Amino acid sequence: MKRLDLVRHIEANGCAFLREGGRHTVYFNPTSRKVSTIPRHREINDFMAKKICRELEIAEPGKEKKLDQGEQSDAADSR
Repeated sequence: MKRLDLVRHIEANGCAFLREGGRHTVYFNPTSRKVSTIPRHREINDFMAKKICRELEIAEPGKEKKLDQGEQSDAADSR
């Protein structure tokens, strides 16, 4: 997974940038009061991305897309 995609996912789920470390960026989830670090690599392993999302107590990147597609089809059915 691209690092930028993971950062967008994390920010879309309500997490905020906290600070820059030496080789990592630190994000904070204000609702659960959890903190996690994201390495500064262009590519982040999918297992690492899932671990970061679990640490921040947000939805994993792949699961959110499936929910969005289901919501769109429900909206189309109700018209």
